[in-house]
Amino acid sequence: MRNLSFLIIIITGFLFSSFSFGNKIQITSGLHSADNIRSKNTISVTSIDSASIVAFFKKYSNLKSYQKEVSNLYKKREYNTIWFDDKGVNEFGYLLHEKVGLLKEQGVEKTIPYQNVINKIFDETASKKPSQSDTDILLTSLFVFYANVINPDIDSQIADEEELYLTTKNIPYGKILDSLILIPERLNKKEHLLFGQYNKLQAALTKYQIIERNNLWKKIDIDSATYKDLKPFDSANAIRQIRERLFVVGDLKRDSKRNVYDEELMAGVLNYKKRYGLKLNYTLTLEHIKQMNEPVSNSIKTIMLNMERLRFIPANFTDANEYIMVNIPAFKMFYAKNNKYELVSDVFVGAKWAETEIFSGMMDKIVFSPYWNVPQSIIDNELKLNMASDKNYLEEHNMEWNGGRVRQKPGPKNSLGLVKFMFPNPYDIYMHDTPAKSLFQFENRTFSHGCINVKEAKTLAHVILKDDPDWPAEKIDNAMNGEKETTCILKNKIPIYIGYFTAWVEDTGEISFFPDVYEKDKSNPSNLVME
Repeated sequence: MRNLSFLIIIITGFLFSSFSFGNKIQITSGLHSADNIRSKNTISVTSIDSASIVAFFKKYSNLKSYQKEVSNLYKKREYNTIWFDDKGVNEFGYLLHEKVGLLKEQGVEKTIPYQNVINKIFDETASKKPSQSDTDILLTSLFVFYANVINPDIDSQIADEEELYLTTKNIPYGKILDSLILIPERLNKKEHLLFGQYNKLQAALTKYQIIERNNLWKKIDIDSATYKDLKPFDSANAIRQIRERLFVVGDLKRDSKRNVYDEELMAGVLNYKKRYGLKLNYTLTLEHIKQMNEPVSNSIKTIMLNMERLRFIPANFTDANEYIMVNIPAFKMFYAKNNKYELVSDVFVGAKWAETEIFSGMMDKIVFSPYWNVPQSIIDNELKLNMASDKNYLEEHNMEWNGGRVRQKPGPKNSLGLVKFMFPNPYDIYMHDTPAKSLFQFENRTFSHGCINVKEAKTLAHVILKDDPDWPAEKIDNAMNGEKETTCILKNKIPIYIGYFTAWVEDTGEISFFPDVYEKDKSNPSNLVME
């Protein structure tokens, strides 16, 4: 993603539930209690100087990438130690170490160099521990590492106050550190988890990890060269194996171990196809079997990647009374109001060469019976050729010249359909109706030039405006069926988020997987940072 200017908070139990340097605390996860491990004796706390920092990064060269940020932190704090008090490593240090240890449970498979050395700091039985100076700098490096790994979680209020964005290129480490010390409650904001989706994905991750650990994901044996589509009432050994798989993942409540494609298996197949966004029928093609035979590790990686993506939902998104979310890989649009879905609609999105961008914005108006101002690229690459071969092309397609540009006049055959939904953005895209309803029958719906085509666009206009007395249903219908473009300025702007989630847990608790239509799962999750 590129040139996107927003961040989010999705706090996953980040550092601690309460903290102050002057008071004892209780670590809530149960790993250990800092009070039980910390020294009962008073120790002398030394300071850090620039020379010791330089020497440290020569000794621990694999941490060199953190040197600039670490040095700046100590300089700002006048080279005082950060992680020590008169009894040794402070509770802040224990909690940081604890939370880094829980990263994998949070769907993050990243480790810091010298993790084994850091672990010795907190190991009572370790015979050889780093010096006090090395310990302090190691923990500061660990803090910078953690801030980079989960940077959207840290503190959107800091970003708002300083007009900064917490990206991997521009994290205000000093202000974050000060914020954690002074106002630790900023770090315990699980209510911002999108519909609890992060926790749901975490539960799904645990389930699939158990499946992998217990070797329950058995390969379905077929001969690709001779395979014939499996249909109801067929018999085959593969059917027994498919039944076992659907039981393991939860599409079937029991495993009868039958090798006949019976009615019970039909229901399981339909549920499986629904979870994968496939056309709902009973036929199992070779492509379906190949998909089932992808390693379970692929599913685990997909879940973890989407847990990471959830960190980039705008912090205030779920606070809104109403909002719209589009999930590109699912080809779905969700309109929610008062914490429930008012409308879920199929959509189609940008083709691979014209990807729909991922960003957030505010919908501010609805345009009925819209003109379609044809982009210059389409004029140059498509229309000019058509006009050259057919002088009546514009008239036949309800188009006209307008100030040196071409536009399509309002009407049922307009490429934008009967209504469009506008939200300012640098990509000049929007949501709109479409006359091409037949395209919604396809599984992979990447057809547009980047805009989002909504199957239930007319219904969406009605549900958005149903509480607006200035726009009764009859007026909306008349405006949509007119020959004149009519604009409705929304009294309340609606947050909209266009996202890219290839794994999503439904309200039923079942996890759905969607095609990686733009091949973003193959890229580094850090590419998801929105600038």
